[in-house]
Amino acid sequence: MYETAEKRERVILVGVSLADSDDAEQSLDELEELARTAGALCVGRVLQKREQIHPATYLGRGKTGELKDLIWETQADGIICDDELSPAQIGNLKDELDVKIMDRTLLILDIFAARASTSEGKIQVELAQLKYRQSRLTGLGTSLSRLGGGIGTRGPGEKKLEMDRRLIKGRISQLTRELKEVKRHRQLTRESRAKSRIPVIAIVGYTNAGKSTLLNALTGAGILAEDKLFATLDPTTRNLKLPGGQEVLLTDTVGFIRKLPHHLIEAFKSTLEEAKYADLLLHVVDASNPQMDQQMHVVYETLRELEASDKPVITAFNKKDRFVGEYAPRDFQAERTAFISAKTGEGVEELLACVEDVLREQKVEIEQIYPYSDAGKIQLIRKYGELKKEEYTQEGIYVRAYVPVDVYGKLTHDPSGGR
Repeated sequence: MYETAEKRERVILVGVSLADSDDAEQSLDELEELARTAGALCVGRVLQKREQIHPATYLGRGKTGELKDLIWETQADGIICDDELSPAQIGNLKDELDVKIMDRTLLILDIFAARASTSEGKIQVELAQLKYRQSRLTGLGTSLSRLGGGIGTRGPGEKKLEMDRRLIKGRISQLTRELKEVKRHRQLTRESRAKSRIPVIAIVGYTNAGKSTLLNALTGAGILAEDKLFATLDPTTRNLKLPGGQEVLLTDTVGFIRKLPHHLIEAFKSTLEEAKYADLLLHVVDASNPQMDQQMHVVYETLRELEASDKPVITAFNKKDRFVGEYAPRDFQAERTAFISAKTGEGVEELLACVEDVLREQKVEIEQIYPYSDAGKIQLIRKYGELKKEEYTQEGIYVRAYVPVDVYGKLTHDPSGGR
């Protein structure tokens, strides 16, 4: 990041609006926010309407000429294209414009490199960077040199321009082995959680929707929560006791974004798969964002790609404190919805009630009198279920509760005793 505007890289944003797309302007707005997050100063933008992206230069010849003039007028250091560029496109644009050429993928990778703090996160980012650069060594040219510095040169993946493909391939193999070990460790952690029978709730959503703020509000996790894209990168898991007494595990996941680079999805699969193995997805939506519907679509598409679209979903329409007038957004793909402000705490109780309702639907209701000699079973209910009523009578302990199916079998040998 850079402290003053004079030191920040001056960039021009470049996009192509295809005939079947109507959100090119909004995508460029998001690209500008990404560029600011990376420390750049946006000094102009160029958007061309085309039937398809030019295979050689991304833009058409005429628009490329206009872009060259704009670079001279604004004294820009480089351009950032809103799509992932091929090596040929990078090389041709570099020859034509003689400035640093970046694309959306490189920009996101750069932000991730700056955000990664754990060893796992750093491994994932470096692997994604190297795979991106492997096929682009020629096209990127001197734009990756550390001598120039700035966006696209952070992180461990660009130690020197002359790193040849053999070295990159070797490093990728090493990182892949390390990531397999990370994945194995995560799998063991998941198996341990499964044995504990504590439900796991994965918080998912578009970047900057307020996931980390909500996790902090519910558990006091104390993780970084800023009004920036990808403010937090490394996942955090915390215990939460619901109002009914049941314990659950809340896991924060990396934020989704449109055109999320394929390299990142592959590298972060072990992290993103927390959603796949969760019992419930808590979808946090920035309901104050004009692009809310498109962002929700991106989240569900990404979940489908991760094979996690079959999970029950509770959608929390966040930032209620910014709502203007009568406003009631909907999500027809969710089992329940709640309107909250993670920042002020408004609506959080209603959200937790929704969580209890959905988890309860996955349980069996039991109503039974246990002899005092079986009092240990009450502790089993308290630990894994939801104890609604408990009365001590002459016959024994009367209990009404909701318990997981596998626990139900341990609580009674008489199926007629529960319902």
